[in-house]
Amino acid sequence: MIRKKKSFFLAALFFVNLSLAQESQRVYLSGTGNDKQVEWEFYCTEGNNARKWTKIPVPSNWELEGFGRYNYGFDKAKKISKEQGLYKHTFRVSPSWKNKQINLVFEGVMTDAEVKINGKLAGPIHQGAYYAFKYDISKLLRYDKENLLEVKVAKHSADSSVNAAERQGDFWLFGGIFRPVWLEILPTVHIERVSIDAQASGDFKAKLLFHGKGNKIVCQIYSSDGKAIGQSFSQDISPEQKEVNLQTTIAAPSLWSSEFPTLYEAVFEVYAKNKVVHRIKKRFGFRTVEVRARDGIYVNGVKMKFKGVNRHSFWPTTGRTTSKQISIQDVELMKAMNMNAVRMSHYPPDDHFLDVCDSLGLFVMDELAGWHGHYDTPIGTKLLKEMMMHDENHPSIVIWANGNEGGHNFDLDSIFLQEDMQKRPVIHPWQLFGGIETQHYREYNYGIGNYNNGREIVMPTEFLHGMYDGGHGAGLEDYWEHMWADPLSAGGFLWDFADQGVVRKDKKDSIDTDGNHAADGIVGPHREKEGSFYAIKEIWSPIFLERKEITSTFNGLLRLENRYAFTNLNQCSFTWKLKKWDIHGEAIDSLGGLVKAPDIKPFEKGNIQLDLPSNWNIFNVLYVTAYDPYRKELFTWSFPTTRPKEIAENFIQTDGNQAIQMEETDSLYIIQTNDLTIHINNRTGILQKVSNGKGDIPFNNGPILQQGENNFGKFTYRKENGHLIINSSFDKKSSYNTLEWTIYPSGWIKLFVRYFPGDYFTDFVGLNFSSPKEQMLSVQYMGMGPYRVWKNRIKGQTFGVWTKAYNDSETGEAPWLYPEFKGYHANMYWSLFQTKGHSFKVVTPDEDVFLRLYTPAHKEDPWKNYDLVFPTGDISFMQGISGIGTKTQKRENTGPMGMKNIFYDYEKDPTRAKELTLYFDFTEK
Repeated sequence: MIRKKKSFFLAALFFVNLSLAQESQRVYLSGTGNDKQVEWEFYCTEGNNARKWTKIPVPSNWELEGFGRYNYGFDKAKKISKEQGLYKHTFRVSPSWKNKQINLVFEGVMTDAEVKINGKLAGPIHQGAYYAFKYDISKLLRYDKENLLEVKVAKHSADSSVNAAERQGDFWLFGGIFRPVWLEILPTVHIERVSIDAQASGDFKAKLLFHGKGNKIVCQIYSSDGKAIGQSFSQDISPEQKEVNLQTTIAAPSLWSSEFPTLYEAVFEVYAKNKVVHRIKKRFGFRTVEVRARDGIYVNGVKMKFKGVNRHSFWPTTGRTTSKQISIQDVELMKAMNMNAVRMSHYPPDDHFLDVCDSLGLFVMDELAGWHGHYDTPIGTKLLKEMMMHDENHPSIVIWANGNEGGHNFDLDSIFLQEDMQKRPVIHPWQLFGGIETQHYREYNYGIGNYNNGREIVMPTEFLHGMYDGGHGAGLEDYWEHMWADPLSAGGFLWDFADQGVVRKDKKDSIDTDGNHAADGIVGPHREKEGSFYAIKEIWSPIFLERKEITSTFNGLLRLENRYAFTNLNQCSFTWKLKKWDIHGEAIDSLGGLVKAPDIKPFEKGNIQLDLPSNWNIFNVLYVTAYDPYRKELFTWSFPTTRPKEIAENFIQTDGNQAIQMEETDSLYIIQTNDLTIHINNRTGILQKVSNGKGDIPFNNGPILQQGENNFGKFTYRKENGHLIINSSFDKKSSYNTLEWTIYPSGWIKLFVRYFPGDYFTDFVGLNFSSPKEQMLSVQYMGMGPYRVWKNRIKGQTFGVWTKAYNDSETGEAPWLYPEFKGYHANMYWSLFQTKGHSFKVVTPDEDVFLRLYTPAHKEDPWKNYDLVFPTGDISFMQGISGIGTKTQKRENTGPMGMKNIFYDYEKDPTRAKELTLYFDFTEK
């Protein structure tokens, strides 16, 4: 029995080895990414740690390993850097490979690479950083001893057009062997290239180039679970034939899309003398891409709205050397924002990124490098063919881009079509080309040419530039609703996905974004989520919930729209949840349930019915969550079920046992009650100081009205029902804004202000107070959170009780600690402030009050568009807030939500005065 088992094992091993021998083998000489690297010998000619032989991990960019100099593309002085990296690595090869073809493959080297094996050139110097290339080194190898691989890498190219396309862009410039290196072991008769065209109709075509003399090619298609689909099909070939075309038709295949990324595998076998000598496998998807002039871009017969983002291949500690895990993380983050597309800016990505887009479902715009400059035609043709051979069969790729922003070589457009069997559309980002207008950073109201009033398809390949906290979610709602409604809009691509912050070994491992050049991300260098992440997630949700105010008549019915392209909402799922908090911010009750998914086809509207309990209105908020067919959350919408006035009534205490004492001096009302001493200026109504038994509370110097006249005057006081009331007098000419303080025996204080904004157009309106940030520890509040908002970025937040520790975080800068503390926070009901020694609470019965917490730091912005606008003071209670601009657009040019607030002039309509009520508790019980 033992002997039989051993025989069976050896036989199985023989057949496994035979099977492997028929397939291409890959043996890595380097690691596979930044999570698995192999040390090679290294010598850097200039900069840090130069002129000495040492070790470096491969793949890597040498700057990130402490060598050479860090260069950003705008660094004019260093664009012609002479830095070179010299690499050495020894390896052995199996004697069994002697009769095979051995290719040495580099997936990416920055940028000129001279390769030697055992002192002899492997082939011509390769120029161009982002493209896989190979050499046949079979005749240069020693099969009985170690082999020496030497690579000389120039950071900048000897070809000026390569530098124009790659080395002078708005991004970090690195050097090195930054993608994997491997040996490809092939039989002498083998397939060199497979090009697949699999249409939504089920028509399958493949063009194969092969080496050596075979007599037949056979193909079998398999599903992702390994099941054979249809019958195998084949083509006889003559000994001299080097190209063959295969075709078949699969009945009713499952189609590939970003929503349902169904993949198949085609297995091709080459026969020589009626024996399989080489087998190759290619993943693909059935899908059709077409451009219909003056109409749209269609995938599988459905007009698409691309919800896209630009992405650099980047990681802060390793530069352009990434890993499959990073690719998975990035695609999952994009899909978590409900994106369906990504643009490869501004070069082809790692192979594993495209694999992940294929398997998880993300449309890809793949781009030949070019940034205001382009490759000349000879080298551009070579690099384009390398890109095509490397990327062509990925079903995720639906569009090719020929360079960026003027970096287009028109001679290459025809070569895209010649090389691409699928004839996917080619665009020129920033130009009108091929019937698609892609102009970057147009203003919302840009209504000339080929945008709002044009006749061409509109698809900006960059819009809403995300420098720091501007752009991205700020302005997106206005843009997207316009894009969604415009039949000629094909969507667009935000700039960009992640902050490109480099960990500088020469600066104590601090993270450098080259000032404002690379702080453009929705997420930080290590994928920290900014507020725009959640705004985009809501705005781009494929399930759109109509706005709904929950009142006592609410019957559980919500209106929604299916903005999917291929998914019926009955394939999704929904839940509801009710939640309630006590006056201390502690959750005290919750209840939830499932919702029957409605039968709503793509682009149609309908309802969902929530089966809520009869006492639903005793809770504070209703949450509704939608999930995609894979149980991934699309978004959770929150609907407050109680108004601020109802919550305030639970907080406020007016009764007390102590009588209110007041003393008036030349300029002050000094009030005492319930261990409090309150100083109010009797000429301006300003709270100058408030103290309790623990000392002075760091909150004063308010209310200061902005933007409006602080003309409170002619103060009087009275006692009424045991309360002290201090109020100003109304005078239409000089004191038309009024305030009233009410001090209760309990120690609670009420402030009521009636005011008129100073201008018809205002940046913001509300009341300011002083509270030194040096004293602030944290805030807990009920409202929308936890991120700050802008007038043109309200979406993405959730109603609840949030606690935020004080921080000085600024978006796009170290330490990337989010959410930021400073800024505007929406729909405040109450706030509890913790300072160094005191706590105090502010409550409002009014709706739509914004809590302003300090002022974010000034940002470097040479274009003067980002433009942070905040009131004076430290803590404010606002009824209108400012928007935020982008690198390329002032806030008012990002759409109506970015414009200033508009209020009626009181002289024209005195009933339009704003009113705001605040209650303060300084008692610290």
